[in-house]
Amino acid sequence: MRVLVTGGAGFIGANFVLRTAARRSEVRIRVLDKLTYAANPATLASVADTVELVQGDIADAELVDSLVADSDLVVHFAAESHNDNSLSDPSAFVQTNLVGTYTLLEAVRRHQVRFHHISTDEVYGDLELDDPARFTEHTPYNPSSPYSSTKAGSDLLVRAWVRSFQVPATISNCSNNYGPYQHVEKFIPRQITNVLSGVRPRLYGDGRNVRDWIHVDDHNDAVWTIIEKGTIGETYLIGADGEVDNRTVVETILELLGRPRDAFDFVTDRPGHDRRYAIDSTRLRTELGWQPQYVDFRSGLSATIDWYREHESWWQTAKDAAEQKYAVTEKVLG
Repeated sequence: MRVLVTGGAGFIGANFVLRTAARRSEVRIRVLDKLTYAANPATLASVADTVELVQGDIADAELVDSLVADSDLVVHFAAESHNDNSLSDPSAFVQTNLVGTYTLLEAVRRHQVRFHHISTDEVYGDLELDDPARFTEHTPYNPSSPYSSTKAGSDLLVRAWVRSFQVPATISNCSNNYGPYQHVEKFIPRQITNVLSGVRPRLYGDGRNVRDWIHVDDHNDAVWTIIEKGTIGETYLIGADGEVDNRTVVETILELLGRPRDAFDFVTDRPGHDRRYAIDSTRLRTELGWQPQYVDFRSGLSATIDWYREHESWWQTAKDAAEQKYAVTEKVLG
């Protein structure tokens, strides 16, 4: 099988490539990645002999067409994904998440190549903290940021190309991922690397915003399950019942690293900050038989801390750049 992985040098995509290369010798992998700040080709160094890395833009129609024509499957991870960046400059999110997805869809339509689209639970908006409901495949879209709205738009493009042009595609919407190789601008690696660098972690607002955490390996195993067993045209939600509020996450990181649980600062809240995400993955589990392996968030978090402690050379340069950006926007409260 010839698989084209877009965004395969980023966090989730690179983990997908590494896990696929290790477990599926019959798969020939080619990665298409723009190699922006959020990607790191060093992540793929261990598979450089077997995985081809093509630097390029998913909105480049000629390049995309040539790569899709030589593929049996496209797994589309590539996206602008950091909410803070979408608030300061939405244009890149429109170009990559909408125009880029359109470009890929036109290519797979021409060549009738199987397509799987990776999306997020943020397209559904947020839930109240005391709401017993969780997102399902039938939850109406209600995005709140340029990031989530452009991802919602890309989902709708995929659905339209399935219905209008019979593109053989599936969609998955996943909860927040954590694990190795995640960029230090993201919440969990930022807090871990702050503590490792001797800097106090920082929490937006009151710290009670809830995210539904899933280990990146569980996410990618679910993606393969959908590719192999899912019904064309359908959407599947991927979650591991990992709801934890941000304050508890930071306190746990501090505790695991031997620091006082209250050794953090509150900062001004992000505009439009979603309150709670929660995924109901019943359909994926009952219809396709997937189950998460990392069911204990604390142990998964501990392993993630160990990885960042052991790979400082991977994240240190990006850390300095990320914190310089945060220094402009964050104000410590109290």
